[in-house]
Amino acid sequence: MSTLVKYVVVFCLLVLPLKGYGQEELLLGLIPEENIFKQMDRYRPLASYLSNELGMKVRLTILSRYGDVIDKFDSRKMDGAFFEVFTAVLAMEKLSVEPIATKVNLDGTSTSRGYIFVRQDSGIRTVQDLKGKRMAFVDKATVTGYLFAVAFLRENGVKSIEKFFKEYYFTGSHDSAIYSVLDNRADVGTADGEVYLRMIEKDPSIKNELYFIARSPAVPDTTLCLRKDLPEKVKSNIKRILLNMDKDPKSKEVLRNLRVIKFRGASKDDFLPVFEIAQKAGVDIKSYRYK
Repeated sequence: MSTLVKYVVVFCLLVLPLKGYGQEELLLGLIPEENIFKQMDRYRPLASYLSNELGMKVRLTILSRYGDVIDKFDSRKMDGAFFEVFTAVLAMEKLSVEPIATKVNLDGTSTSRGYIFVRQDSGIRTVQDLKGKRMAFVDKATVTGYLFAVAFLRENGVKSIEKFFKEYYFTGSHDSAIYSVLDNRADVGTADGEVYLRMIEKDPSIKNELYFIARSPAVPDTTLCLRKDLPEKVKSNIKRILLNMDKDPKSKEVLRNLRVIKFRGASKDDFLPVFEIAQKAGVDIKSYRYK
């Protein structure tokens, strides 16, 4: 065997395993459940941790709107995203992604709930009291910030939110929907309970200022979904790393920053409650126009 051939063989042995690992970089999307700068700050340490553990660069990209993660998943060549529950369902239906891991919150739950709320001093206590009021939703591509509220209102006789409310609008994030009600820019709002808990930790007075009219069924919390054609070795390694973070001393600060105690495995069956809420809201997920 010539010297040149030997070098080629050695080169292939060194390089091909790296190529077989899948790729040199991983791009993960984030949804704007709160202020996008806060959101990026929470997830940046996780990206760094995954980069070190995987041996490949993990980058984050944040979307300005919930539905954007569906529209831009392919155009931005994302490998996966941390989806809110409804965007996860939309992505499973419209994109080739599969759920990998769901975050487990500080209270030990891996679910979230949507709330419909008003100011304590508003005098609003029933669905009928909401008639003619101003409503703040989060985004049409959310369960806890839109779909649940529509389902609840339909179950209570409200067939058209356009005719029922004086006006309604979308804030783009859960914390903005909560602040819209607190600041009297809206009479009623709907948002995710986990975001609400993070807000009252920073400002406990908020707890005394809101009255909750309804609470949604439990649905899966933020879930990492990866595209199905990602190499199996990459997917299995990401899942293994996430599911074992609580056992790694190096990850304690990362988990604390995310406000989670660990991750658990996820499957499509976890999302069945979302299909039930969609049905009650009169929504066909496959044809749903989320913008």
